[in-house]
Amino acid sequence: MSNLAQQYASYIDTINEEETLYALQNSDGEWVVCDSADFEEADVFPLWANKQDAQAFCIDEWQEYKVASIQLDDLLEEWISDFHSDGVLIGIDWQLDQDGVEMDAIEYAKLLVKAL
Repeated sequence: MSNLAQQYASYIDTINEEETLYALQNSDGEWVVCDSADFEEADVFPLWANKQDAQAFCIDEWQEYKVASIQLDDLLEEWISDFHSDGVLIGIDWQLDQDGVEMDAIEYAKLLVKAL
């Protein structure tokens, strides 16, 4: 199994246990959305399967952000279609020491539903 496949499998296993994802939000309620490293005109909404990995990114330009939870059902029912309409990609379980994986929101949702 490739490193990416192992990382994704671990991500799905963690989500299965918690049914919660984590993102970064500031005190004004604004979420971290950043420029895509892979696609010139796209933005990315990073999501983590566990709070500790998300917390690791509360540094530098994101030091004013805190980890906030998002229920899996809410993400799938309320957020994914908006992300897709706005062309926002999902950043999957980024790690400080690795290149981040970015995925189309609908494809991300399909993989989650299939895996869960």
